[in-house]
Amino acid sequence: MYIKSPLNYTGGKYKLLEPIFKAFPENIRTFVDVFAGGFNVGINVEAEKIICNDQITYVIEMFQMFGQSDMETLLERIKGLIKQYELTQQNKEGYYALRSHYNRTKDLTELFVLACYAFNHQIRFNNSHEFNSPFGRNRSSFNGNIEKNLTEFCRALHEKNIEFSNEDFTVLDFTGLGAEDLVYCDPPYLISTGNYNDGNRGFKDWKEREEQQLLELLDRLDERGIRFALSNVLYHKGLSNELLIDWSKRYQVHYIDKTYSNCNYQFKERDAVTVEVLITNY
Repeated sequence: MYIKSPLNYTGGKYKLLEPIFKAFPENIRTFVDVFAGGFNVGINVEAEKIICNDQITYVIEMFQMFGQSDMETLLERIKGLIKQYELTQQNKEGYYALRSHYNRTKDLTELFVLACYAFNHQIRFNNSHEFNSPFGRNRSSFNGNIEKNLTEFCRALHEKNIEFSNEDFTVLDFTGLGAEDLVYCDPPYLISTGNYNDGNRGFKDWKEREEQQLLELLDRLDERGIRFALSNVLYHKGLSNELLIDWSKRYQVHYIDKTYSNCNYQFKERDAVTVEVLITNY
């Protein structure tokens, strides 16, 4: 059984871990999760050392806080906030009171509780780095499943050799890596819309320029003999990522849904489907 992140992150890979791990090499010395997000992949991978990186400062800081916290104390604090603000699936006023308080204090436990009660559990900020996800009425809450996920996630953070990093992928340091390591990238998808890559969240957006920079970085890693794996989509709701399709032809393309593995790039039903892939250089 895989550990599930307590953060229900947009684009999270928990449901795709099986096919992703089947395509990973067996022995990994250092695993670099460049766009960690909810960290579903990195927390479950078997490696001597795991580097958890993301440009969203507050998420990395939250993971660090989880790793340093005593579980009993953390749960006590979470449940104390829920009681203090009378949070339920219906209490919108309590949610917005906590949100207002968090935006003044930047308390990481408050941020986690907000994510539990936010619409679709989204972690979203405005350009001033204020948390601005709306309330998830009748849908979102801190429940038994999230508590279980949090407990298992924190246990793994304590047990595994994990290093945290908060860098943009363009300045991340890969100099110490070699043939035994694996760089994993799960960037925002160029052709699917997400509130994390529209440029209005106080963090770097994701456009064709960023896509090109990432592909050039992966080419450089390949030239140095460093293994990489890239999660992405070739087609999504009638759109095709021609830049990625053309680039992928020089590497190995693993289709996450095997039914698309024999298709050519012009198949007729592509308007109706999302073709998710893992592209590797090994």
